[in-house]
Amino acid sequence: MSDAERERARSQPGAGFTDAVMFSFGDRTSGVYGLARLGISGAQGSALAVLFDGREPVGLLAEGGVTLSEGAGWDALAVGALDTTTEVPLKSWKVAVAPKDGEGFELSFEAVSPPADFEGGGMEGYEQLCRVTGTAAGRPVDCLGQRGHSWGDPDWTEIDRTRSVAAWLEDGSALALGSVRPAGAADHAAEDVWATLLNAQGVLPVDEPRLSTTYDGDGHQRRAGVELWMDDDEGFAHRGSGHVLCGSSLELGSLRLDCSFFAWRLDGREGVGRYDVLRRAT
Repeated sequence: MSDAERERARSQPGAGFTDAVMFSFGDRTSGVYGLARLGISGAQGSALAVLFDGREPVGLLAEGGVTLSEGAGWDALAVGALDTTTEVPLKSWKVAVAPKDGEGFELSFEAVSPPADFEGGGMEGYEQLCRVTGTAAGRPVDCLGQRGHSWGDPDWTEIDRTRSVAAWLEDGSALALGSVRPAGAADHAAEDVWATLLNAQGVLPVDEPRLSTTYDGDGHQRRAGVELWMDDDEGFAHRGSGHVLCGSSLELGSLRLDCSFFAWRLDGREGVGRYDVLRRAT
């Protein structure tokens, strides 16, 4: 399959099938952190963007049910005030958001790793580590981030929650981790968890990833630890920990997104990244 074919938007029958791209970044020097997600579901599009300046959210966009032109895809797509363009498939993209109220960003994403494929919870796709440059909240941005492309039709009657972790480290490597917890599961042992280590040389799947989390009284993620057991004979795990820098909760119809940015430390290397929890709204 060519790079352009991998980048194309997928479509299947079913009201719940969605194809989406997610951009995220964190620049600790400038103190800005953000994410942007565009979704295509049939003939309709959705847009979500969040921008933090330090601990404070300064920009928010959430739109759904926007009618798209026939054949809309990831070559170039705009939904409300959020738009993205693919300059070179699997290599470079632009994304910009200009909400009516609050700050926005205009960024270029350049892939610095090959795609890391994943599958679980009715979704499949890939993640790529990226170099991110541009401006956000009126400040220069030059940092690491991530672009993900996913598609599928998850059945939320069978899912309790999903968790997404990204750690972008100072040496140019990264961790991408995802988990799906089935509805009614008694503990984390029942979760389907995948993880990959990424860098410019390639991707390295983790044989047995473990994620532990401390939540506050409102259920927001505050601290986390990871153990990454590899399929080798070395007999040790990569270990890391993180704590929240900023975060917010968003009601997305029947779902609630607790999005946060963390400071991470993995095997002595420091960095920043995301930790998101998506669950059914109560």
